[in-house]
Amino acid sequence: MPRNGEKVHRRLQGAALELFRAHGYDQTTVAEIAALAGVTERTFFRHFPDKREILFGGEAAMRAALLGAIASAPADLAPLRVLLLAFRTVDTMLDDNRQFAASRQEVITASPALRERELSKVAALIAAMTSALEQRGVSARLATLAVQAGMAAFNHAVTAWTANPARTLHAHLVEAFADLYALFSEGASP
Repeated sequence: MPRNGEKVHRRLQGAALELFRAHGYDQTTVAEIAALAGVTERTFFRHFPDKREILFGGEAAMRAALLGAIASAPADLAPLRVLLLAFRTVDTMLDDNRQFAASRQEVITASPALRERELSKVAALIAAMTSALEQRGVSARLATLAVQAGMAAFNHAVTAWTANPARTLHAHLVEAFADLYALFSEGASP
């Protein structure tokens, strides 16, 4: 996307967040978002296929980065280490958009339809990451468990990061995975 397109994209996101936070997601129209951003509705739809995607548009880049990192991780890494490495590839991407990420989460939390959409996106990402671990030779059972645990640690880190702006996402992510490793090492097998 050319630079001007990136500026328009960000203006649309900023306008949408401003309106969603002021009036609610359901009460805000695409026409209002476009008008506040100083573009036409047609321009809006060149950037986003629908109103929801203004909040989820970065998912494809994040997914590609995560799957690429899993595929290219050293062969001798254990599954959770692979996942930490993968999540660390996207922490800068999120840190660079911290204000958007925090506001975005507020809007999603306030809307049942958006929470449902987020759950659907996360489920698809979990399935893709599980498949990527399986392609590395991890059994389906262990790949599923590792990705679910890793995603829980990632979500925990993101929640802590939005609540505590004094630390980077990277710091929260490393801490969450350290806690996860500690939990796993605490107990003996049943």
